[in-house]
Amino acid sequence: MPRTFDEEMEFLHRQTPYSWKIAKGFVPNMKVEGEFFVNKHLENLMLEELRHSCQGSTGGFLPGVKQIANVAALPGIVKSSIGLPDIHSGYGFAIGNMAAFDMDDPQAIISPGGVGFDINCGVRLLRTNLSETDVNPVKEILCQSLFDHIPVGVGSKGVIPMGAKDLEEALEMGMDWSLREGYAWAEDKEHCEEYGRMLQAEPSKVSARAKKRGLPQLGTLGAGNHYAEIQVVDEIFDKYAANKMGLEYKGQVCVMIHCGSRGLGHQVATDALVAMEKAMNRDNIIVNDRQLACAHIGSQEGQDYLKGMCAAGNYAWVNRSSMTFLTRQAFGKVFKCSPDDLDMQMIYDVSHNIAKIEEHMVDGKQKRLLVHRKGATRAFPPHHPLIPVDYQLTGQPVLIGGTMGTCSYVLTGTEQGMEQTFGTTCHGAGRALSRAKSRRKLDFQEVLDKLTDQNISIRVASPKLVMEEAPESYKDVTEVVNTCQAAGISKKAVRLRPIAVIKG
Repeated sequence: MPRTFDEEMEFLHRQTPYSWKIAKGFVPNMKVEGEFFVNKHLENLMLEELRHSCQGSTGGFLPGVKQIANVAALPGIVKSSIGLPDIHSGYGFAIGNMAAFDMDDPQAIISPGGVGFDINCGVRLLRTNLSETDVNPVKEILCQSLFDHIPVGVGSKGVIPMGAKDLEEALEMGMDWSLREGYAWAEDKEHCEEYGRMLQAEPSKVSARAKKRGLPQLGTLGAGNHYAEIQVVDEIFDKYAANKMGLEYKGQVCVMIHCGSRGLGHQVATDALVAMEKAMNRDNIIVNDRQLACAHIGSQEGQDYLKGMCAAGNYAWVNRSSMTFLTRQAFGKVFKCSPDDLDMQMIYDVSHNIAKIEEHMVDGKQKRLLVHRKGATRAFPPHHPLIPVDYQLTGQPVLIGGTMGTCSYVLTGTEQGMEQTFGTTCHGAGRALSRAKSRRKLDFQEVLDKLTDQNISIRVASPKLVMEEAPESYKDVTEVVNTCQAAGISKKAVRLRPIAVIKG
């Protein structure tokens, strides 16, 4: 018999003003506790979602608390299943849920639901030496130039020449391919997670169907919550960290690009889920939710997915690099100079949907872990060997994209985050309304009028996306970021304000 809300709440315990524990027993077979980070307002959203689920009124979606707990029941998980403040319902893992699995445990698993269908969906930030006053007179022209240069929307096709052999090389080489072909600068690679290349990638583990979907889409923005946005520095919280990133004054113009691996990544995930359903039956792996289909990391299916996922991750970096090239071209065309003259350097590129082999301390011992971050961002602290020399004293830059018309943030990683969340923080605002609800509740013209009132230029390929991606569809990104700072898992450096956005 289903438990009441009050009975469910007996398993949830507030630890600090910004964190809760989910005790074992909340769902069957929990190997570790769950944990989630929220402030008072976000906490109410989480608990209200749980209350609705007890009343059977969530439309079939599992609430975030249940999804965190179900992940805590997966074989080989260590420490706890962790939810970040932007958490919301997703396929298998909640979006904003991370978990780490012990590579030395033969029972430990890898799960496509812990990565997501848009493998290596991520964000990169470019700075410029332009100010808002330089851009304002040509803002509409610049916005149109970006829209003209970057293919956007469902079914969009790339303008970067690519044959089957090029695709194979891109899947293996990641940003090294972009660098060789002249679509990236050497400094770009230095300022990217994994230096823009997952070395475990094997293109042969990506199906012919996935490659067919990916071949025409390289250098395209896609639809959904993906965007290219012209932003300005609105507030500097940490002057030293901001200066290290080349963000020196309020009003300085930047460009943020948010996209992933498009149809190729989606197909890699879909193919793996089919294979893993069979592997689970063979290996007697029991999960609480069918969407958490998984395989032992060391199994053939686990290794095939890991290598295919890494190849899709490389594709995503090539995709973002191609759009960076097109963005630099668009700016150069409007300002009639080379991108070099505009100092269009990449500050950093972060991944939101990925699983990576990393070393972390667990119960006083150093362990090799497979860290799944779904809708979550790596946030390594100062002096970590895997972050660039430029950021050794500040910690890794963490790019938190806002919603259409709201601010974005640059954070830095902290030592406390390394200890509490395996060096992980939030990735954005997190949805508050489903896409269908957004379309029902919001008016297309009203959303556009609000953007106009904020002096934000917009180009969009599909009108329905305007409602789906409106700020009202999301949690407040400032509350999410402030919660991460208050909990000590990351630290605010810079706030960015949008002045123009292009979307699929």
